[in-house]
Amino acid sequence: MRDFAALGPAEIIALAEEHIIRTYARLPLVLVRGEGARVWDAAGKEYLDFVAGLAVNSLGHCHPRVVAAIREQAGVLLHCSNLYYSVPQVALAKWLVEHTPFDKVFFCNSGAEAVEAALKLARKYAQKRWGAGRYEIVTAMNSFHGRTYGAITATGQPKYHQGFEPLVPGFRYIPFNDLAALDGAVNDKTAAVLLEPVQGEGGVYPATPEFLRAAREITRQRGALLIFDEVQCGLGRTGRLLAQEHYGVVPDLTCLAKALGGGFPIGALLASEEVAAGFGPGDHAATFGGNPLAAAAALAAVTALVEEGLVENAAAVGAYFRERLEALAAQTALIREVRGLGLMLGAVVAVGAKAAVAACQERGLIVNAVKDDTLRFVPPLNITREDVDTAVRILREALQAVS
Repeated sequence: MRDFAALGPAEIIALAEEHIIRTYARLPLVLVRGEGARVWDAAGKEYLDFVAGLAVNSLGHCHPRVVAAIREQAGVLLHCSNLYYSVPQVALAKWLVEHTPFDKVFFCNSGAEAVEAALKLARKYAQKRWGAGRYEIVTAMNSFHGRTYGAITATGQPKYHQGFEPLVPGFRYIPFNDLAALDGAVNDKTAAVLLEPVQGEGGVYPATPEFLRAAREITRQRGALLIFDEVQCGLGRTGRLLAQEHYGVVPDLTCLAKALGGGFPIGALLASEEVAAGFGPGDHAATFGGNPLAAAAALAAVTALVEEGLVENAAAVGAYFRERLEALAAQTALIREVRGLGLMLGAVVAVGAKAAVAACQERGLIVNAVKDDTLRFVPPLNITREDVDTAVRILREALQAVS
């Protein structure tokens, strides 16, 4: 067996390019260790991580409670079929129901799977209640919902559709935050409206309160379901446990993943009692969904999220971070706009975003570009004001260097 730990970064990258299907435009960075809000590369260089596994590592890297839960559960029961009950899965489901407005949970492995489950349940429920003619799904332009066929069809960005046609039939797209378009799109063929309270991959655009409240009223009046995709914006990211809490809107279904496992893969679909009854045994499944190891990790993660005050920290430090970014925008011409909620922020920059990402990385800050002119910041929810000060200083230096 080859000793991969002894290989240098260039050798690791070369082997990856040789053996792994190229579905990512990877940055030339080999990460080998993480702790809290920091990671280290194969050369031993330290970075402040404001990507956090694309909003996955909300507790930071290797949070002690998650690590301990995984270690303990790994020595007890790794996996069992969902033909049987398991204690960690039931405990996690109970926690989610007790801390959200929902009654039932379906477990899967990712955000795309959670969205896929929501789409299937919406159509199944609509058919049972209204008959076969109600199947359309309305989603927003600029949205992103995942990479499976249903989720990619739901995604309102044509660039993700190219080469995969024909897509799943029965989807309609409307401009985000456009009340008139929403009103015109929902009719007696609509099974559900699927929306992100904050569009993440689309550039960090929060929904307006009027739009989400109208979506709730219109769907309720016309017999359609309302689905929120909180895969990225949920579980404390915006300064509330669920982003929908900012709007005072409770949908019929909510999709979760990313932060749910504290770094371990798991997704979940939350449903009301009535809508959950749309599924019966055999209608949907996930072999690994809610397996004991994933459920134990997730229960430790969400417990830490609440008990350690990380939701409140996301609100407070997120507000401070936004203030610092807006101050930088006011002082220089480097940033043109700041948007987002809590610790889910986007900054429109006056330079190429990819060049800014590279310049930040060179200086020890990991950030992410979601558009040619937009940087996204989704750091761990336990970052400090000092971390923010460091990030803003590096960001200023990086933007100045490439401007």
